[in-house]
Amino acid sequence: MSQSAQTKPSRTGPERTGRLSADDWAQAALDLIAEQGVAAVAVEPLARRLGVTKGSFYWHFPSRDALLVAALERWEKVEQETVFGQLEPISDPRERLRALFNLVAHEFKSHVIYSELLKALDHPAVQPVIGRVSERRMDYLTASFRQAGLNRTDAQHRARLLYAAYVGFLQLNLQLHQARMQHDEFEAYVEHMMATLIPSS
Repeated sequence: MSQSAQTKPSRTGPERTGRLSADDWAQAALDLIAEQGVAAVAVEPLARRLGVTKGSFYWHFPSRDALLVAALERWEKVEQETVFGQLEPISDPRERLRALFNLVAHEFKSHVIYSELLKALDHPAVQPVIGRVSERRMDYLTASFRQAGLNRTDAQHRARLLYAAYVGFLQLNLQLHQARMQHDEFEAYVEHMMATLIPSS
């Protein structure tokens, strides 16, 4: 495919210069998932959003499902690097858990994407990603609680309680449309969660 075909502007989107990468398409798909859910991911609206023709899409992906898989892999990888990567240098397990609480509490877009993926668990591309992410999170929490002094069983229970609270909070706010907390109220809630769930020294 020629460069001119790749960068030809759509009728409704802005003109793009330079060839889009597969990551550009994957990120655009994630943005659309955050806004409208997994079912909204389709070639034509994404092409319009990116200001290119559909030919740009087919340069990188054979199908819509291939794009969805790439988008989910990107989300999984970025979460792994940004969340766990930032926490790795913190040696004290309690401080690491506090940093995790604060980091996760303020990553709103990642929560929205996760919530939308939970709604689409029947999709064959979504289920294995959510399974891997959830298992990795639970293993990380369990290991952190064990390092903070809990025995194996208590650490597993505490990790499950924390993860259930996280998913439940997302459902209340994003799926059941409970009124969002004001900033100070939310920060107090996060502090309460930390005081309740992180073992004291």
